[in-house]
Amino acid sequence: MNQASQFRSSKWFNRIDHAGFEHRTHLKARGHLGDMFDGRPVIGIANSASDLVPCNAHLTQLADAVSRGVLESGGFPLVFPTMSIGDSLMRPTGMLFRNLMSMELEELLRANPLDGVVLLSGCDNTAPAYLMGAASVNLPTILVHGGPMINGSFRGKKIGSGTDIIRLGNDYRIGKISQKDFVESEVGMSRSIGHCNTIGTAATMGGLAEALGMSLPGTSAIPAVDSRRLTSSQLSGRRIVEMVKEGLCVSDIITLGALENAIKVNAAVGGSTNAILHLIALAGRLELPLTVRDVDHLSRGVPLLANLQPNGEFLMEDFYLAGGMPALMNSMSATLNTDALTVSGRSIGHNIQSAEIYNEKVIRPISNPVKYDGGLAVLFGNLAPNGAVIKPSAASKNLMRHRGRSVVFENIEELEERIDSPDLEVDEDSILVLKDAGPRGYPGMSEVGNMRIPKKLLDRGITDIVRISDGRMSGTAFGTVILHVSPEALVGGPLSLVEEGDIIEVDVEKRRLHLDVGELQLEQRRNSRVNKDITQDRGYTKLFRDHVLQ
Repeated sequence: MNQASQFRSSKWFNRIDHAGFEHRTHLKARGHLGDMFDGRPVIGIANSASDLVPCNAHLTQLADAVSRGVLESGGFPLVFPTMSIGDSLMRPTGMLFRNLMSMELEELLRANPLDGVVLLSGCDNTAPAYLMGAASVNLPTILVHGGPMINGSFRGKKIGSGTDIIRLGNDYRIGKISQKDFVESEVGMSRSIGHCNTIGTAATMGGLAEALGMSLPGTSAIPAVDSRRLTSSQLSGRRIVEMVKEGLCVSDIITLGALENAIKVNAAVGGSTNAILHLIALAGRLELPLTVRDVDHLSRGVPLLANLQPNGEFLMEDFYLAGGMPALMNSMSATLNTDALTVSGRSIGHNIQSAEIYNEKVIRPISNPVKYDGGLAVLFGNLAPNGAVIKPSAASKNLMRHRGRSVVFENIEELEERIDSPDLEVDEDSILVLKDAGPRGYPGMSEVGNMRIPKKLLDRGITDIVRISDGRMSGTAFGTVILHVSPEALVGGPLSLVEEGDIIEVDVEKRRLHLDVGELQLEQRRNSRVNKDITQDRGYTKLFRDHVLQ
């Protein structure tokens, strides 16, 4: 038997007939030698590079490095493009297109003669989209993350992506810095290619891919311009060929134990609230039971070990140089499923056992955490029957238990119109409520949940108040922000019934989110509620709104 017959690609190439001729001849037109079809595993390299997604713009260079590694190990590399989604330019939000990108990758993998795949990801939703699509096909797979920008710097001070946009923006709004200073800080914040250099969603999902075992150990936080980013890409190319020969597939690696590791690591690193959406979606692709209550349970009590913006002081380049994900995971190894398998062919425990923390200001040992309880918390109550999410590590301690009067915005347009009005009736005890920012409402669940603080409060030095919405927020954002309220307002969730002046109670420790309005009064409001028309949608947006779940 020809050695090639052991591979999936043999159904395309290992045949002497019309179809085999057709498949081979068109690849030979690209200059590929005949021996590429003689017993070599065919490795797809999914490339999400795009000038429209600056975080991913450099991935073609990584594809070249992966290809070298594949060739060195006796594989046949074939790079193919996919759509690219990012949150710096796309409207209404990149999250709207995560499932579209996932479906595209899934169908490309099914339709083509690939024995394994290397996924090149970068911006926020790229890694989860790719992991979801690959999980559905279940080929041998490695994810190579594009890496963060180098540290931002402006006038001698370290500044971080997203996080300091909020701070600098607030300073500009109240006249603390000039327009010239505000604009000049842009180039200081983004000094290189790569994704956000704070522990935003992109860095979170790259790190969680490593925690899941889907990336080679120690690779997720390498800065995009560091030569070791190319080296790790080449090594990933070598390793994927061996994975194909071993038959090591996604479902062997992403198990329930691996997902539990990722949830705990997300808590320890102070990762994005968006991780909860992506991990549950990934679990669904593999038919693994994972709910928001599981995320809350697994996160509770996990100490915050990474002193990274927006939860702390440092940036992703500092995190990598301090030991990166292996060092953090080794510090918390007693809480992890260390026997979980990884793409290296070895367990998580083996991969992290010798990892050291090189800078304890950046990565704390578990005996001296940044905070003793840093994970995501899921709140329930009559305002969020299916749950709502908060990140305590980025919130104000004094607001973790709070009762206040609601200031209600029916949609993002009303928020933009009223938030800085001198007539807005708001104080430090108020709770801002934003509706129609959910999966169907925006659509795509845009990152508008971290509503900006009203100018009249900033002028008084107040920089945080409780905010509640059915939308999301960037992983780079901070504040006492309650997100993902479910069911969302557009589908008639209780959030749609909140009126100006209603009293809301928040108790994060007790996981409670309560609207202090009687059920009879809520029922009267529900009966008088007018459904909003979204029938003007077409194309993918219509498909999304028709099928997206809460």
